[in-house]
Amino acid sequence: MNTSAFIASLLVIASAEARVMAVSENDSSRHPLTFINTNFENASQLDWEVDSDGVVQVNLIYDHERSSPNRANGHWHFQVIAEKGSDLTIVLKDFNNIWNGKRGIPISEKTNTLVSADGKNWKVIKADLYKETQLKFQLHMETGKMYVASVEPYRISDLEKLLAEIKVNPHIEVTNVGNTAEGRPLEIIRVGNPNAPHRIFLRARAHSWEPGGNWVVQGLIRSLLQKDAARYRDRYCVYIMPMANKDGVARGRTRFNTLGKDLNREWHLPADKELTPEKYAFETWLTGMIDLGKKPHLAIDLHNDRGGNLHVNLPTPDNVQYTANLKRFENLLFEHTWFREGYSHVKNPGSFGEGMLARFGIDACVYELNYEWAKGLDKEPLGKDWELLGNQLRDVFFEYFSTK
Repeated sequence: MNTSAFIASLLVIASAEARVMAVSENDSSRHPLTFINTNFENASQLDWEVDSDGVVQVNLIYDHERSSPNRANGHWHFQVIAEKGSDLTIVLKDFNNIWNGKRGIPISEKTNTLVSADGKNWKVIKADLYKETQLKFQLHMETGKMYVASVEPYRISDLEKLLAEIKVNPHIEVTNVGNTAEGRPLEIIRVGNPNAPHRIFLRARAHSWEPGGNWVVQGLIRSLLQKDAARYRDRYCVYIMPMANKDGVARGRTRFNTLGKDLNREWHLPADKELTPEKYAFETWLTGMIDLGKKPHLAIDLHNDRGGNLHVNLPTPDNVQYTANLKRFENLLFEHTWFREGYSHVKNPGSFGEGMLARFGIDACVYELNYEWAKGLDKEPLGKDWELLGNQLRDVFFEYFSTK
């Protein structure tokens, strides 16, 4: 290349850089968005950009299962930093999940989103299903910083505050039973008299994006510690693993533990100590309880989904009593709580419900809390609504064991 050609090429490059800088400066002055912050607890993993139309495109990062094509998006929790008083158009994408090799979309025309100025007080805003696998909404910046989330968050720090609140109570015992894949402690909370005639086990947050169960157990625990709760504690004792997938919660993931395992699968087999230490810790505790003659009479795994059903094993000739017990439990939910979604029979040997019954002889089910719409409340549920349900559960359990 001769000197004149070289100089000409430099001028072309400089001109291009000047155009890029000009566009960048114009965009900066035109668009009110400053940054999307994910540098906080439970924030979702994502990429983002502002497109040529000024729309904020948020690309959620899939959570992948080990040794399978399964992948999951369903958790979003981030902070928008933008000019106060401005209005942003935000698109969340892509909810093109794969489950058991089949495509499944975890959002619908009923899916909305939640916003908060302080990360504590949340409200629902309208969102629209967009291009089938995306969600689109308008965000008004009430302040210069606004949080956005799929469901009202319940973080590890929230659990730690609860534990600090209750651990001095004489009706509470908190036992560390193991650690997550990343070394976080796993607790079992006992509420009530360990010598009560009946025992219940609850597990929450096996899937890290599903905080409804945390709100429920928080409401239940607080209700059982009230001054009028002695009769409940005398009839039954509750054992709770409040946050099974702490690593996923901390990292803002959707479904699997950080070794790519689903903590609500393979319950028909003994837990893998290396790949699912969270399940192994629970099973070690459970077998110890059984050896002491204190096997739970009822076990419930709390989840979130778009259906809100109580998932009970399919009736068979050898589980007639189990089916009758869980049907009565459902009826008591209708009577004493705002639950209205109903009963659903499932056949899934790897799930918590069937595994507990088949391996340990424990009446067990999965209770899915509808995160889109609480039928019994005729509204989108928030944390306080699930806390209320937890409060109401103390009467459900009391009546459930009234004839046992």
